[in-house]
Amino acid sequence: MSPKEDSSPSISFASDHSLLVVFGNGVSRDIHHNVQRLFKLLQSRPPAGLRNIHPAYNSVLVSFDPLVVPPKEFELHVTSLLDLLNSVLLTSPRLVQIPVCYDRSLAPDLEFVASHTGLAVDDVIQLHASVEYLVYFIGFTPGFPYLGELPDRLATPRLAAPRLCVPEGSVAIGGRQTGIYSLPSPGGWRVIGRTPLKLFRPRESFPTLLEIGDQVRFRPVSLQEFNDMMKKAK
Repeated sequence: MSPKEDSSPSISFASDHSLLVVFGNGVSRDIHHNVQRLFKLLQSRPPAGLRNIHPAYNSVLVSFDPLVVPPKEFELHVTSLLDLLNSVLLTSPRLVQIPVCYDRSLAPDLEFVASHTGLAVDDVIQLHASVEYLVYFIGFTPGFPYLGELPDRLATPRLAAPRLCVPEGSVAIGGRQTGIYSLPSPGGWRVIGRTPLKLFRPRESFPTLLEIGDQVRFRPVSLQEFNDMMKKAK
């Protein structure tokens, strides 16, 4: 991830019903702040015909209904919001602690990550849990957080062939990213632990545990603590 890149926005049609706003070519917290500002503006001042907002590392994809609003009119509205970016105040991020069990029984790729990086298993765990991560965006499945920045020494390639089902709560590394599987799903990231917390709770008023802009700290727990927390969660 680049420490600093030009974050001047560009806007273009991604389809006949979506606009893509891109803030530079890199991935950095400066760029993320502009992504977050536009996300907030679209939520607080939604254009007519707005369907969905999809923030990513350095872009926001905005989908709309062209039967409700002409595409050019929608583009003009989004462009006008870009002029207001600097007026958006971002509040102090919420810090969320995530308990993670790095026991080998829950971490099928922990040994591979250690071997690939040349680190001892305990050093992989310590390094992974030493960082205060930023939730750059939520995607892939409901509640799945894309977290940065993973320490460079832990960067590990994805699996050559994805697993058909990765257990819910699996904490994993994919290249230079880390994240948490919010639901049982296929996946190709390297699983190094698991959390007992549910990241997607569809019946609650806030269905995802984490939101864009949150800060995350992983807290290592023993297998016994993990099992105890799993029992309480049922």
